[in-house]
Amino acid sequence: MSGISSIYILDNKGRVLITRAYRDDVSHTVLDVFNTKLIEFNEEASYRPIFIDCGIAYFHIQVNNLIFLIVAQANVNVTMIFSLMYKMIDVFKEYFNELEEESIRDNFVVIYELLDEMLDNGYPQTTEHKILKEFIKTESHELYSEKRPDVANIPSAISNAISWRNEGIKYKKNEIFLDVTEKVNMIVSKSGTVIKSEVIGSLLAKSFLSGMPECKLGLNDKALFELEGKNNKSSIDLSDVKFHQCVRLSRFENERTISFIPPDGEFELISYRMDMSYKSLFMVDVVVESKSFTRITFHVKAQTFFKAKCIAQDVMIYIPVPCDAQSPNFKATNGLIEYLPDKDCMVWNIKEFPGQSDLTMSASFSLPSVTSPERDNFVKIPIQIEFEIPYYTISGIQVRYLKITDKSGYEGSPWVRYVTKHGNYQIRMGTN
Repeated sequence: MSGISSIYILDNKGRVLITRAYRDDVSHTVLDVFNTKLIEFNEEASYRPIFIDCGIAYFHIQVNNLIFLIVAQANVNVTMIFSLMYKMIDVFKEYFNELEEESIRDNFVVIYELLDEMLDNGYPQTTEHKILKEFIKTESHELYSEKRPDVANIPSAISNAISWRNEGIKYKKNEIFLDVTEKVNMIVSKSGTVIKSEVIGSLLAKSFLSGMPECKLGLNDKALFELEGKNNKSSIDLSDVKFHQCVRLSRFENERTISFIPPDGEFELISYRMDMSYKSLFMVDVVVESKSFTRITFHVKAQTFFKAKCIAQDVMIYIPVPCDAQSPNFKATNGLIEYLPDKDCMVWNIKEFPGQSDLTMSASFSLPSVTSPERDNFVKIPIQIEFEIPYYTISGIQVRYLKITDKSGYEGSPWVRYVTKHGNYQIRMGTN
């Protein structure tokens, strides 16, 4: 397997902003080939993040007004290349906040330093931004130690097996926080039938632990995986589950145990996706009355179907209305209603909406005597819902335990929070 030959950072017209060559095994004409192919892709209205030409592989990602391009021999590891590209983009964002052409031009010296540390002869080395920031500074460029100004002060994590964590970290109060967040994408028919449902979840950790702690996380079986009996293991497709590099994958594969030495500070421990059949959390039934050509009335009933002890917060229900509606009049049992003429909808804002309950509202609008040809199009537009439900996960995932052990013997305190949020949550008003 070969390594990377060259890295380019281009503007959106294919002009070079940054280039770093690690090997001389590709021609200098590779950029001309790439720009020609890019024009062809744009003309065909197709996006191809990878293509091969004359035995050379081209990988590219577009971010804002930038193009990140990696060129290598065709036998290179594709997964390694794209993992590196996304890690490189994350590092630049950590350094420069905004990843734009201007930030690249203003920080080209730092970028070259980062590229030299992140790769050695075309092979990825250190890609953790927390480690890189220890010896590559954006402001003062303090690359040398106080004792020996001629020797670079390299963090010990660079040469350790645990490259994501420095030694000697100390806290007076040892704690680790775990936020389990799930975003729900759902399409619900007018009758309440769930047409499509998807959950995008993440376990975000914030570690404030001393030393080199060993953490062991236990999840309930029915969430990411199930153990049925001692030898029969069934799980969802692991391509939908992503672990931070600190997780010992071999132990997870063999024992279904999530064991790890955490990075210091904030990091995403696990991300996952579940494309399964879930019940709708909300239902919004809209009855439209048109007693005359100049008046239309909406009778709306909103219901919740999650646990009664849970409360949805900051619920926003966007209900489409005719494009020529005017002079709104609202009545609601709870919450506030606002007409948004620029979006041709009204929004029902409910601060707290308990589970297993329902609320009602009504709205009336006057209509011009001259009927707009697009007046009835609103029934084809789905209702959109935004919400947040603390202490609840739709998938049922739960942290059973989070054990922390360190050779110094201190007792760390784990804290866990749960929340379910909206993603693209739609309820159709018209035909199913």
